[in-house]
Amino acid sequence: MSEAVAPRAAIIRRLSITRFRGIGNLIWRPGSGVNLILGGGDVGKTTVLDAIGLILSPVNPSTLSDTDYFGRDIESGFEIEAVIALPVDSAISAQVRPAWPWAWDGKDAVVPALDGDSGEPVYRLKVRGTEDLELIYEVLQPDGSTGNLPVMLRRSIGLVRLSGDDRNDRDLRLVQGSALDRLLSDKGLRSRLASELAEAEVKDALGDAAKKALADLDNTFSERSLPVGLDLSITGGQGASIASLVGLTADRNGIPLPLASWGAGTRRLAALAIAEQRQGDRPVTIVDEVERGLEPYRQHALVEKLQDSGAQVFVTTHSPDAIAAASKASLWYVDYTGQIGPLDTNKVARHRANDPNAFLARVTIVAEGLTEVGFASILLRRALGAPLSQFGVHISNGGGHEYTLELLEALNSGGLSFGGFADDENGKHPTRWKALEDVLGPLLFRWPKGCLEENVFGATPEGKLEALMADTLGDRTGMRRQTLALRLGLDAKTFPELATAAGDRLRPTMLDAALGTVPAGREEDKGAYKSHGGTWFKSLSGGRELAGKVFTLGLWPSLKPQLLPFCNSVRSAVGLPSIEDLPQ
Repeated sequence: MSEAVAPRAAIIRRLSITRFRGIGNLIWRPGSGVNLILGGGDVGKTTVLDAIGLILSPVNPSTLSDTDYFGRDIESGFEIEAVIALPVDSAISAQVRPAWPWAWDGKDAVVPALDGDSGEPVYRLKVRGTEDLELIYEVLQPDGSTGNLPVMLRRSIGLVRLSGDDRNDRDLRLVQGSALDRLLSDKGLRSRLASELAEAEVKDALGDAAKKALADLDNTFSERSLPVGLDLSITGGQGASIASLVGLTADRNGIPLPLASWGAGTRRLAALAIAEQRQGDRPVTIVDEVERGLEPYRQHALVEKLQDSGAQVFVTTHSPDAIAAASKASLWYVDYTGQIGPLDTNKVARHRANDPNAFLARVTIVAEGLTEVGFASILLRRALGAPLSQFGVHISNGGGHEYTLELLEALNSGGLSFGGFADDENGKHPTRWKALEDVLGPLLFRWPKGCLEENVFGATPEGKLEALMADTLGDRTGMRRQTLALRLGLDAKTFPELATAAGDRLRPTMLDAALGTVPAGREEDKGAYKSHGGTWFKSLSGGRELAGKVFTLGLWPSLKPQLLPFCNSVRSAVGLPSIEDLPQ
């Protein structure tokens, strides 16, 4: 292992979170550039950013609450550890008690080799939440000892945070540790401001009644042997400092207005611009909900700026525009279990462009085609008892059997849980499908044999085939009869006539028409025969129609053993209990 060159900016190589808020245990090795974190609501994306913000906080947070502890178990505490690579000129080498580097082996920090042939030097920083609701910051040393992780060291590493809070203007004011405070670096400003403000004659601004009340209080103090000569002036104390009341203003139509009063998007971009002015500094940057307050074109501009910054950046988003703009970013997805895993940018590129909402849902089901999308949407609507969007469930069109398989393999390669709804396709790729089934269990549904239409047609009694063919959502019933007449070579117009003439061929002919199968010897009319599938159920609306008929025609009891485990798996993924049946 050759000796590595120290980075130009701080880079978190490994982040581990234990019992912090809603995350029980998570280990993540983010990329060195922009990390775009996707996923549905309430899966832990913001908690990951909060963990990074806490361990690199440029100030000592004053309070914790029981909700910062996993399951509100205060006694067990919580831990956040970052294995971080730092520039050569980092302040960590200038501490009174030196912090010794570990060696990065690509997965974790290890004790450096004695011969000096080690990997990239890294440091292990930790923050712990104790049972006393206190924070303890530590540097873990290779010899097993621990040292203090002081504010000044964390501040030298640098952190810029653009939170999802519209009221956040901290970096635009002289709050201790803010981006503006670090930029100006005027350590004597607070004392000078306090001296100037202390000389202000605040008492002279009081009304007569207030002046009398103050004089009466002075008399009371005198009677009780307390200090007298009471006056009013600006004083320091707990809470906001004097300097924190000072903030940036900008001209608007000749009037200086605090930047804190401008729009959320402007405030966010201004805070980032302040950070950029710090020469030679590439602070770790956190952006929660990058789209907040920004129009699509400004989202594009901000994402491009972050990608070119040279800093390590962590971004969450629910915006398809932001996803499209992040062409150089590492993509990560937090699934409904709270685990974070990589999305292969090459393998998911097509789906990212066609259906970005697949990466913004709490639970995404990749269905083989439009018919399956429509069918699964009606099925799961019954299973959940409410619109899918209410639970963060999204059904995405996989665009065919082969691509659905490849996409599910790519999505689940990082240990993530994306569901699937697919056909058997004559037993294609049994080993690959089996590997996915072993990981996903019933969240991956596949018909044991054949396709969706085959299974529904096979469950339909002879006496209900006409009702299965009837278009209950439109006016395609006559067109469907015509496809049967063409395939049977008959002039019959009504369904009874077609059924009588077809005999045993009726069901397979209906299925061939529904699938758009081209009869042998009719290849010259291939396009016409394939279009029959669209006349039947090969469409989004056709899939919904087919699902509806499963229940209206009483076919559900036959299909329930296959489909109910899948429904319950989705219910479990969104936190609902299992059910014994679907409403009829």
